[in-house]
Formats: sequence, C-alpha cells, structure tokens
Amino acid sequence: EGIDLVGRVLQEGVDEVCERASVTPTDIRYAFFGLPTYGEVSGDVPTLDATPGEVLGHNRYACDNDMVCGWAGSLGGVDGINVVSGTGSITYGERFGHGARVGGWGERFGDEGSAYWVAIKGLNAFSRMSDGRLPVGPLHEALRTHLELAGDLDLVDVVLNRWQGGRSEIAALSRIVVKAAETGDECAAQILSEAAGELAGLVDATRRILDFGPEEKVPVSYSGGVFSVRSIVEGFEAALEDLHDGYELREPLYSPVIGAAIYAAKLAGAPLGAEALGQLEATQQESST
Repeated sequence: EGIDLVGRVLQEGVDEVCERASVTPTDIRYAFFGLPTYGEVSGDVPTLDATPGEVLGHNRYACDNDMVCGWAGSLGGVDGINVVSGTGSITYGERFGHGARVGGWGERFGDEGSAYWVAIKGLNAFSRMSDGRLPVGPLHEALRTHLELAGDLDLVDVVLNRWQGGRSEIAALSRIVVKAAETGDECAAQILSEAAGELAGLVDATRRILDFGPEEKVPVSYSGGVFSVRSIVEGFEAALEDLHDGYELREPLYSPVIGAAIYAAKLAGAPLGAEALGQLEATQQESST
C-alpha cells in the first residue's frame, strides 16, 4: 500500500485524538506530524507534506521525520542533540533554529550502534566461534539455545530461510548479545562497547554540523530500547567525554509522543508550560494502561 496508507493512518490517529480531547480538527491550533522515513524518498515528500492538510482541513501543521519527536521529547525542545537507537539508529539536533540529521541509513549499510547492528555483530561472532576463528564464549551457546539449533549451520536456515532476513527478528537477537556480555563473554562485551562508540560518533558529527563552539555546552539525550542497557549508556557517556569536553548527557525528559506536541507548540510560538506537559504525561500514562 505504501504511501497511500499514510492518509488512512493519519485520519484514524487524528480522529482518535480529537475524540479523546472532545475537539474537532479545526480546533487544533497547530500540529506536528513526525513520519517514519520522511525525507528519504524525495518524490514522496510533496505528498507527505500535503496529506495532513487533507485530514485536518487546514494548513496549521508541519511534517518531518519522527526523529524530530525524539529530540523534542528527550530535551524538552531546547538546543542540543538526541540519538535514537532502537532497531535502527539516527541522531537529530537543533541549534539556533537550524536542524541536522546524521545516520539513519538503514540496516544494509548503516544503523551503526543499533539493535540490528549489535545482533549482526553477534551472529558474525557466533559463526567465527563455530569454525574456530574466535575462542568459543557464552554467546555461542546462548544463541544456539535461543534459536534451538540442532547444528551450528542451521543458523543459516533460521535467519535466511525461515526469517527471510527479517529486520525485526534479527534485531531482537541483540538481547542475547547483551545477556552474553553480562555473563562474561568478552566478544559480546566488545560489541556493546563498539556500539556505544558508534552512537557517540553520530552525536559528534551532529555537533560539528551544527557548529557548536569549542567552549559551548552541548546537551545530549537519547531514545530507543538499546539505551535500556546500562553498559551502553555508560560506554556512550565515556565515549562522548573522549570526543568533546562540552557534552552534557541528560536523561530523556519526555517520550517522542509528547515531543510531537512540544514541537508543534514551539512552531506555533506558544511553548508548553509545566502544567500542560504534566497533563500530557498523565494522558499518555492513562492511554498505556
């Protein structure tokens, strides 16, 4: 269905939001739509830009990649950089109204430091352990048990034939790499250390693009499941310190969902206050229960 699906999804989402808030689309002062893959297919951008207007019935909105929601939520809409590491990886930052994106090139030739990247590195280590190129560590048995492999080469059948190289299935194996690292697998621990370094490198490139000064403080936050791993956060912080003295690592303030509202209010020239943000948090918590 491709791009044709966008209109239906937005219509359903806007209808649900309006129903819950007891408003109509025309009551919405300003909206921001963070759309996955926005900007990655140039020919689709005009359609994506126009579709929300058809749903809302007005032009008081803006569109961009959903990375912007992660940035706005994690830092509360202030200048700085947010790095996302889930199935894929990407950074977005703003400084004095200018934005910059780094990463997000997809799993085939990018997404460094992501869950998919960690998993692929883990699978590569398994293959090397299996045929003697690396010493066998806990990661080998952990993957073999998790995937219920009768023989090591059955990994090829599972990943390439049964899963058809499925991105989400492969990325989920990052959890096994994390567990192996926690049980003392040196190779798995090295993979996580390298992932943290890759994520810090994305942030550092973003800082340079945004032209933060050498003495200027750079707020940095994060989003995505990979950052639920303590060793990743610790390694990420250490890697940032090695790259630049001015980084200030901050725990994320709000979710990307609330980030969309923060950014919409910012674009409208009416930043949200503490009371409004508290109401949004409470509403989101109610919706998730």
